[in-house]
Amino acid sequence: MHLTRFKISKTTPVLFPFSRRLVCVSSTQPHKEHHQDPPWQSQDQLHLWVSSVLSHSSLDSSKCSALLPHLSPSQFDQLFFSIGLKANPMTCLNFFYFASNSFKFRFTIHSYCTLILLLIRSKFIPPARLLLIRLIDGNLPVLNLDSEKFHIEIANALFGLTSVVGRFEWTQAFDLLIHVYSTQFRNLGFSCAVDVFYLLARKGTFPSLKTCNFLLSSLVKANEFEKCCEVFRVMSEGACPDVFSFTNVINALCKGGKMENAIELFMKMEKLGISPNVVTYNCIINGLCQNGRLDNAFELKEKMTVKGVQPNLKTYGALINGLIKLNFFDKVNHVLDEMIGSGFNPNVVVFNNLIDGYCKMGNIEGALKIKDVMISKNITPTSVTLYSLMQGFCKSDQIEHAENALEEILSSGLSIHPDNCYSVVHWLCKKFRYHSAFRFTKMMLSRNFRPSDLLLTMLVCGLCKDGKHLEATELWFRLLEKGSPASKVTSNALIHGLCGAGKLPEASRIVKEMLERGLPMDRITYNALILGFCNEGKVEGCFRLREEMTKRGIQPDIYTYNFLLRGLCNVGKLDDAIKLWDEFKASGLISNIHTYGIMMEGYCKANRIEDVENLFNELLSKKMELNSIVYNIIIKAHCQNGNVAAALQLLENMKSKGILPNCATYSSLIHGVCNIGLVEDAKHLIDEMRKEGFVPNVVCYTALIGGYCK
Repeated sequence: MHLTRFKISKTTPVLFPFSRRLVCVSSTQPHKEHHQDPPWQSQDQLHLWVSSVLSHSSLDSSKCSALLPHLSPSQFDQLFFSIGLKANPMTCLNFFYFASNSFKFRFTIHSYCTLILLLIRSKFIPPARLLLIRLIDGNLPVLNLDSEKFHIEIANALFGLTSVVGRFEWTQAFDLLIHVYSTQFRNLGFSCAVDVFYLLARKGTFPSLKTCNFLLSSLVKANEFEKCCEVFRVMSEGACPDVFSFTNVINALCKGGKMENAIELFMKMEKLGISPNVVTYNCIINGLCQNGRLDNAFELKEKMTVKGVQPNLKTYGALINGLIKLNFFDKVNHVLDEMIGSGFNPNVVVFNNLIDGYCKMGNIEGALKIKDVMISKNITPTSVTLYSLMQGFCKSDQIEHAENALEEILSSGLSIHPDNCYSVVHWLCKKFRYHSAFRFTKMMLSRNFRPSDLLLTMLVCGLCKDGKHLEATELWFRLLEKGSPASKVTSNALIHGLCGAGKLPEASRIVKEMLERGLPMDRITYNALILGFCNEGKVEGCFRLREEMTKRGIQPDIYTYNFLLRGLCNVGKLDDAIKLWDEFKASGLISNIHTYGIMMEGYCKANRIEDVENLFNELLSKKMELNSIVYNIIIKAHCQNGNVAAALQLLENMKSKGILPNCATYSSLIHGVCNIGLVEDAKHLIDEMRKEGFVPNVVCYTALIGGYCK
C-alpha cells in the first residue's frame, strides 16, 4: 500500500460498551477503605476472585468494590499477567476505568501495557489507541511515574510482554505507540517516537515497514531531515527498506540541501534492485532545479522515460519552476507544450509560478497574459496569484493596479498571509498613498489582521502630515474597539500630529481615553501636549500638564522646559520665563542650544538687546555648537538696534563657521540696512540672497520699498 494512503484508525469516544450510564459503577467520590475481612482466604482464592471479575462478559461493580480496597498495584499486576488471555478485554478496560475513577487506584505501566496488548489482540484498536493517548497525556493514575522517561518505560513494558500475545499483535502495539507519538504528541518534536524506534533497534527488532516509512515521512514533513536520515541508517541495518523508504530519505536530503548525497543514495537504490518510482524521480528533479542544475534535471527526466516511468504534473511543474528561477522563459513554453501533449493541463500552482516569475523580472504584461489564459481554462486566480501581481505592480510603480489587486483579495474573502498585506500597505505609505493605506488597514482589521506597531506608527504619522487627522484618529479608536490598542509610540505620534495641527480638543480626547483605560503614557505624550498648548498660547494649560505628569511620577526633561519657556516668551511673560529658567537650572538639567535660542528670542522681542548679546557671548564662552537660529536672533537684535555693522560682521562670522545663512537671516539684514537708508546695500544683499538659492520674500521687498521711500 502507498504510504500516502495509509491512515491511522480513528479513536472512538466510547470508553464503555454499555447502552446506558452505569450509575451503580461510577462514583464522584473515591470509596472509603472497608475494614471488613477480604472474601478470600488464600492466594489461590484471590487469583480465582480476580479472574472471575476480569473474565466475565460484564463488570460486577460489587465484586470490584470488595476487591480493590485489599489489592495493591503490584499485586494486581502479577495476577493480571498470570490471568493473561483468559481475561475479557472490554471488561478489563471497564475495570481499569472504574478502579481509577472510583478508588483512585494507581495501576503500574506494566498493567496498562498488558491491557493495551489484550485490546489489540481482540481487534479493539480504537479503545487501545485512546487508552494509550490518555496514559501518555497523564489523564490516568500511574504508579511510580517518571514523566521524562515515560515513553521509554512504556516501550520497555511492551517489549517485556512478548509472551502474552503473538508477534503480530506485539508489532501492532509498537506501531500504535510510534503512530500516537508522531501524531497526537507532535509537540514533543518526534523525539519520543524516534527514541522508541531506537530502543527497539537496540533490542534487535523493528516496527512494521509501513510504520518505519510513516515515521520517515513524518520527519520529512516536520523538516527533521537529519533525524530522518539517521532513522533510515539504523533501519537499514536490520530491516529491508523499500522504494517508499528510499524516497522519503532522498526527499529529506534534497530539502536539506545535500544533493550529492541524494544522488548517491538514488544510485545505490538502483544497484540494490529497488526501482525508483515517479515520486523518487520528482524529488531528485526538483532538488536539481532548486540548485540551478537544469541540465542534470532534464537528463534525469529523459532517463526516467527510458526506464518506463512517465513524468507527471509535478515533474513538469518542477522543471518549469526551475526555468522560471533562472529566467529561461523562452524554454518554458516548450515544456508547457510537452506537458499538455502528455495529457497534463497546467494547474493553479504552475500558473502561479509563471505569473510570479514574470512579475519578478518586471514583465507585468506577460504575467497578465498568463492570468488571462488561466481564467480561460476555468482556473480561478488565488490569493497567491493576486499577491504576485500586486508585487509586480508595486515593482513597476503601477500604484492603481496594485491597489486594485489588494482590494480584490480582501473584498473577495481570499485567504492571504497578513505579512503580505502589510508589505503592500508599507509600500503605499512610502509612496505617500496614505488614504489607500488607511482603507486597506481598515479592511485588514475587519479580518482581525493587526499590522505591526511600526507600520501603524508610520501610517498615523503619514495621515497627520497629509492633513488626514480624522482618519488617523478613527484608526486609533478602531484599534481600541478591536481590543488591541495602539502602542504608546503610535499614540504619541497621533497626539503630536493633532497638537501640531492645533487640534487640541481631539488630542485631549485621546489622552482622556488613554487615562480612563489605563493605557501607558510617558514623557513624550505630555511633551507633545505641552507643545500643542504652547503653540496655541494656552500657557496655563501647559503648567497644569506639567503638574499632572509630575504627580504621575514622570519628571520633566529639557524638552518639557524648553516648550514651557517658549510658551511664556511667546505671550510676553519674559519675567516668568526667567524664573522658570532659574528653576530649570537649579534642578540640575543642562541648557542646550535650543534653550538659549528661546531665551534670546524672548529678550529680542522685549527689545533687551544687551541681554541677547550676553547670552550669545555665554554660548561662545561655553564653546557650544552654534546654529543658524541663534545667529539669526542676534543679527535681528542688532538690526533692530540699528547696529547693522555688527550684524554684517556676524553674517561673515557664521559663514566662516560653515553655518549657511537662510531667508530669515537676509530678511533681517535687508530690513536693518533699509532702516538706516542704505538701499544699495540692501539690493546687494538681495542679489547675494538669490545667488545662495533663496527667493526674496514679501518682507524683503517691503523693507526695500520702505528704504526707497525714506
